[in-house]
Amino acid sequence: MEKLENAPQHISLTPAQRVGANNLLTLPFSQELHIQRPAQPLTDAWRHLPIEPRRATLLGISFRPPHIETLGLDSRSTLQTLLDYPFQLIRLGAYWKRIEPEPGVFHLDELDWQIAAAERAGKQIILCIGPLKTFSYPEFFVPAHHLKHPFPEHTLIKPSAYPALLEAASAFIARIVERYKQRASIVAWQLEHEAVDPLGVEHSWRLDVTFVEKEVEALRQADPDRPIMMNGFLPSSLLVSLSQRWQTRDQGDSLAIAQRFADIVGLDYYPRHALLSLGSRTLYLDGAKSSWQQHRLKQLSPLLQAHRQKLMVAEGQAEPWETVTTPPNPAGSVMYSCPPEQLIANYNACMRWSLQSMPLYAYLFWGAEYWMLRKQSADPSYLQAFARLLEES
Repeated sequence: MEKLENAPQHISLTPAQRVGANNLLTLPFSQELHIQRPAQPLTDAWRHLPIEPRRATLLGISFRPPHIETLGLDSRSTLQTLLDYPFQLIRLGAYWKRIEPEPGVFHLDELDWQIAAAERAGKQIILCIGPLKTFSYPEFFVPAHHLKHPFPEHTLIKPSAYPALLEAASAFIARIVERYKQRASIVAWQLEHEAVDPLGVEHSWRLDVTFVEKEVEALRQADPDRPIMMNGFLPSSLLVSLSQRWQTRDQGDSLAIAQRFADIVGLDYYPRHALLSLGSRTLYLDGAKSSWQQHRLKQLSPLLQAHRQKLMVAEGQAEPWETVTTPPNPAGSVMYSCPPEQLIANYNACMRWSLQSMPLYAYLFWGAEYWMLRKQSADPSYLQAFARLLEES
């Protein structure tokens, strides 16, 4: 799940609007709302938090080349540095638009190199093959020559309306799988990204479940044996839960679809994120202490266990989620939505869930590229927190 790009960082409120903002704090979800200064002092709190044992859960990261470029980092040296850390699992992406920039032209050298580098480091790999939606902003990676016009808003994208696109997507799935299915390091394919949810807050179109079902069939045909992972956003607050339920009321959300089609169901867990800026302060939604995610897990876990499916955290928040897509990088301070200690706290919360519901197959930290940017900016605390967690878990 990604945030709104270029959202305003500062809003000048009228007296009536200030009253309205204050009234938010009287609503049923008011305990989840906080007004804070976005930039907070950098502390060493991450050094002192206890760390839950991981037990059999694999730990790892996701790697986003599009985001690396946005942050102004070098893709290969960044990945190589991250691979030196002793985690077990990495998620890589086959970004269709980048791989097939022109009709019939395929550039797979970079993905080849990433997979080879991960193998040299002894990592297991989940490869997201999209094809339409892949993790990393803007999440939508269909080449322009396969989609001449944008999807209309407020519609479900069905196979009957886009047969040529479905055919091309299925062919891309087959091409990627055929190229890499002999690699023992690839332990699962990821199909789509939050498959049937809206694309962030910028677009209201959604993939129809029948479109996704056809993609699943293409993937099963290309590789009948390897597991499929599909992920979905786990609401961590009442406000997000109500919004997600309303937007996906006709066919269910991506977690429901993952439960239906996937071997591994991935949770995307972001308990604290900014809603809007209020002058020098920001309104945040913080569901870390909410019972809503546990309510959804209690519904989900027995069903997964009954069908012998695995559960993992595909994205555990470990970078700030402010009012802009690219997380701010303030010198000498950290953003309230995710200081380094929150990297550990979010992991701890999920490990505790796994004891109460079902064991987690894996936990992937989201934000490793941002940690590298912070290190380059003289703040290695995120990487140090990650290293401490790997050592002590």
